[in-house]
This record gives sequence, structure tokens and C-alpha cells, in this order.
Amino acid sequence: MPDPTPTQAPTTTWFASPDDAVARLGEVGYLADTATGTVGFLAGALEKPLLVEGPAGVGKTELAKAVARAAGADLVRLQCYEGLDEARALYEWNYKKQLLRIQSSKDDQAWSETHDDIFTEEFLLTRPLLTAIRREEPTVLLIDEVDKTDVEVEGLLLEVLSDFAVTIPELGTVAATRRPFVVLTSNASRELSEAVKRRCLYLHLDYPDAEREREIVLSQVPELEEKVAGQLVAAVGRLRELELKKAPSIAESVDWARTLVALEIGDLDDAAIDRTLGVVLKHSSDTDRAVRELRLRA
Repeated sequence: MPDPTPTQAPTTTWFASPDDAVARLGEVGYLADTATGTVGFLAGALEKPLLVEGPAGVGKTELAKAVARAAGADLVRLQCYEGLDEARALYEWNYKKQLLRIQSSKDDQAWSETHDDIFTEEFLLTRPLLTAIRREEPTVLLIDEVDKTDVEVEGLLLEVLSDFAVTIPELGTVAATRRPFVVLTSNASRELSEAVKRRCLYLHLDYPDAEREREIVLSQVPELEEKVAGQLVAAVGRLRELELKKAPSIAESVDWARTLVALEIGDLDDAAIDRTLGVVLKHSSDTDRAVRELRLRA
């Protein structure tokens, strides 16, 4: 049976300071502002989960990936969705393998012996939460789009985020020897419970201002001409002001920039927009409205 209170592994120093967080995230391609650097440092220093909330496409998931890259840690990701249950989030037993073991066991073997034989590590299938808890190496645990889960799943998350320990009835309590750096992301499609929020540090990410987005685009696509980068960022800003089904994300701004470079477009005029707008808008009604509005404002 696992020891419920294992010896604590050496604490990982994720970031030395807020400025160090900003600098190291920047080195791996994530341009963080002061607020992001500060809360990123604190999440590591205080070993508290970080809840990052904001609209889709502002870099919430990418922040967790960047922390992993900057710290040389592995990323374990739990993608949340409606209907997610404990078996998919935490662990389940390999029932087919257990059945084969039962069928191959001796007929005179007592059930207690069979039970002890099939509920062992050999038959345990770990899922993201348990995987992150059991790892001894530095690990970033990304719980992505937590607002898409059912409210009941939050009870499971509370257990994990409170003690970083999980009780498996057949094996005992498994406690983390090294706490992972935990990032929860939410698009705010529903309000999370106060109990979950209390256990987390909080960061709200929104679309960046024009200058910040221009820096992001040029850092990701340095071959893009600065004039075109300015035109692209201005166009994206106008698109986000429209009531579209899906506003362009930062990632789509970068994709648009790469598209313009690939097509060797040196001026984002009406013709260029007509040719490439499908890179950032994925609904025909959005495209029609955007083309009309961008031309009216030009």
C-alpha cells in the first residue's frame, strides 16, 4: 500500500522573481506583462494553483505550455468537457486485463486472493490528475477549460487541489512527493465555485492592446514587414469590435501574419483581405460582415 505521507521531494524553484518569470517566459516565446509575471512567480513560490480566465484565444493554455518550456518541466494536460468523470480525469482499472487474470486463476483460489491479485499497480490506468500527482519530476498540470465540466467534477478537483493527494480504495492514499505547477483555464462560460477559487491565485487575460499584439506577432513571425504588422493588428482590432460569432484569437493573428509572409503580401489592402480573411474568421456570416465593415472604415 502506498505511503500516504511520502518524503517530500526537493522544492522546484520555478521562477526566482516576477521579473525572472517575465524574462524566462519571453525567452520561450511568451510575452508576459508584469501582472502575468507576478502571478506566475507566486504560483510557483506559494505552490498554489493558478486560475487563468478570459475569452478564447488570449493565451491561457499557451501560458501553461510556456511555463513548462521555461522550467524544463513536462506538461500533463487534462482537457475538460461536459461529461468528464473520475475515470477519465483520475484513474480507472483495466477491466479487460483483470477479467483475463480472473479467468486464468485457479478454480480453488479464494476471492480475497483474487481480489488482492487484480487490484494492483499492474492493472491501474492512471489519468492526468493521478499522473501529475505521482510524478517525481517537475511537472506542469494544465486543467484546460475547467468551466466546461459538470459541477460534480469540481469536488474531485477540490480534493486534488487541497491536499495533492488521492485515495484509491484498493491501494490507499497517494500523495504528491513534488507538487506540480497547476494552471486551470476558464473561458467563463459558467461561474466556478467559490471553493475552487479560494484555492487558486487568479489572473484575467484579455486581448492585448495594439502595441502588445504587434510585439507578439513580430516575435512569432519576425520576417513580417513592420508596416504589414501594423496593418494586420489594426484590422484584427477592428474585427474584435464587431459582433462576430468568433472573434480572432492571438493565435489566428499569428497565423494571418504567416499567411501574408507565405503569399509575399506587402500591403494588407482590400484585395489581400479578401484573399486571406478565412485564416482568421471561420464563419461565412462573420466574413461577409467583416469585409463590409473593414471597407467602410478604411
